[in-house]
Amino acid sequence: MERRNFLKNTGIASISAAGLLTASCNNSGEALLASNQIQHGVIFCLKYEKNSVDAKNFLEDGRRILSAIPVVQNFQVFKQVSPKNEFDYGFTMVFESMEDYQTYNNHPDHVDFVENRWKKEVTEFLEIDFEV
Repeated sequence: MERRNFLKNTGIASISAAGLLTASCNNSGEALLASNQIQHGVIFCLKYEKNSVDAKNFLEDGRRILSAIPVVQNFQVFKQVSPKNEFDYGFTMVFESMEDYQTYNNHPDHVDFVENRWKKEVTEFLEIDFEV
């Protein structure tokens, strides 16, 4: 539990340990995100047994519902493999701007997913947002 608190308090360590960060530069040293883009990530645990049918359904529904929101780019779903991190899954996505990120947060499909799925099925999470 002490390690989990450390990871929660140092959010970037949790995300990087989960493998959710997009590399900040490509091989030529150029940033992969434009300066105005936002990379949104969340790592989480579900109330279901890891890799169960219910967990897979949640991940598939999350991908289907959230990636269909027009401002969402590069939506990805991850399964945690590091023994250094106690979170099981992750979602990441990119937004062109802070305005698009706010549009996503207020979009009815996102609000519905949070209210009717996330709050009922996620037991813990860490959310982090980056810009270059």
